[in-house]
Amino acid sequence: MRTAPDRTWRLSDNPYGYGLFAALGVLTVGAVAAATATTEMWILGVPFGLLLFGLAIRQFNAVFFILIASLPLSVEMELPGGLATDLVSEPLMWLLTLVSIIWYARHWPEVSLRMVLHPIALALWFHLAWISITMITSEMPMVSFKYLLAKGWYVIVFFLLAGWVMHGKRPFLTLLWAFFIPLIITVSIVLVRHAMEGFTFEGSNYVMGPFYRNHVIYACVQAIFLPFIWFGASFYPRWSFKWWVLVAGMLLLLVGINFAYTRAAYVALVAAFGVYWVIRWRLMKVVLVTTAIGFMAFYVVLSQRDNWLLFAPDFERTITHSRFDNLLEATTKLEDISTMERVYRWVAASYMVEDKPLTGFGPGTFYFFYKNYTVSSFKTYVSDNPERSGIHNYFLMTTVEQGLPGLVIFFLLVATVLLTGEHLYHRISDPDDRRILLAAVLSFALINLLMLMNDLVETDKIGSFFFMTMAMIIQCGIRNRQNTE
Repeated sequence: MRTAPDRTWRLSDNPYGYGLFAALGVLTVGAVAAATATTEMWILGVPFGLLLFGLAIRQFNAVFFILIASLPLSVEMELPGGLATDLVSEPLMWLLTLVSIIWYARHWPEVSLRMVLHPIALALWFHLAWISITMITSEMPMVSFKYLLAKGWYVIVFFLLAGWVMHGKRPFLTLLWAFFIPLIITVSIVLVRHAMEGFTFEGSNYVMGPFYRNHVIYACVQAIFLPFIWFGASFYPRWSFKWWVLVAGMLLLLVGINFAYTRAAYVALVAAFGVYWVIRWRLMKVVLVTTAIGFMAFYVVLSQRDNWLLFAPDFERTITHSRFDNLLEATTKLEDISTMERVYRWVAASYMVEDKPLTGFGPGTFYFFYKNYTVSSFKTYVSDNPERSGIHNYFLMTTVEQGLPGLVIFFLLVATVLLTGEHLYHRISDPDDRRILLAAVLSFALINLLMLMNDLVETDKIGSFFFMTMAMIIQCGIRNRQNTE
């Protein structure tokens, strides 16, 4: 039985630690003086940036967990030129991307081929390869290139780097607490602000800022992290202090999800229990095949003779609701504006797929072309889309932007991850690895369920877990093979 190498960062590993911190102190004083003299506040970040760069070169796994801790606290910022970024998480991704490339170039022989040639990894490389092809054929190549570039640093940091860092119980628990503590802080702030508004449904649309773009992202982040807390708590003795903290935190997140008034999160959490039993009963193949056939049949039926026109809303009655019970009632009557705006874009997407079925319009280009394909019968009061939001179904957006082959490749990636998770669940005997595996698989399944109604992979708080859970599943399989050899 082999044991994984100890890759844990320790301050004592650096013999120059005290000198570096003294130098950092001098730099900080100098930066404060320079910022005061020039009124350029960005100078204050220079010492911190240099510290992180030096730390990333020496021990990048420490910076990786700093990045994880920054995700719940990151804020979307508009930049000159119409660009936007998430501070501070995205600059940390850029730093770790650079360091990862350098590290992999120098230490390639140390990298396990089991990681990069695993079926999940091969499906991911295939997915990225097709994105590269559709970037070349894109209607807007520069937009698609930026999309591929952003996807690249997500994969490098949260898949390749995470595959090296997340190698067992200890890093799993480090990740758990690194994300848990700032998440609880932000949820507590939101709940206090929401309580001052009387927990109204209308208030849920703006009390989430600045940490969350909207109440949907807020609810989804909490939902996908619940499996980590649930199985993470089982690593500690029942009734111990840390166990109580995690249990209390889990209850707080459930309260947060409840008052986020996000229907997709409610449904996904219930469905997650079903996914667990699907894994237990080895039914994943049946469920995936049934789901694929069901969606294809639904699309064929609606597209024949323009049957989808039967669902066209009444423009005057399809409005925004200020009470959640009214929203639920409106949803069943197809009078809810958010649901019908989705249909408005989905109908446009169906025509876009018909127009360019092979390579699509190009990654990241849906917003720029969909209005030319919309049908006025489905128009709502928010169809002007000033916030430039997407299609609200990641699978359909993949089809529009990457063609039908892109959808098939992405579905194969998702299916490979879920089938691998089910297979490993019935082969892994180590209880710790089984907990880690289930946390990763259920979180990944939740993300995909939520993507049926939202576009989430390109957001830092959720896209990070999409790739990280894949890496963790692969590592569970590698450790299982090592333990049985």
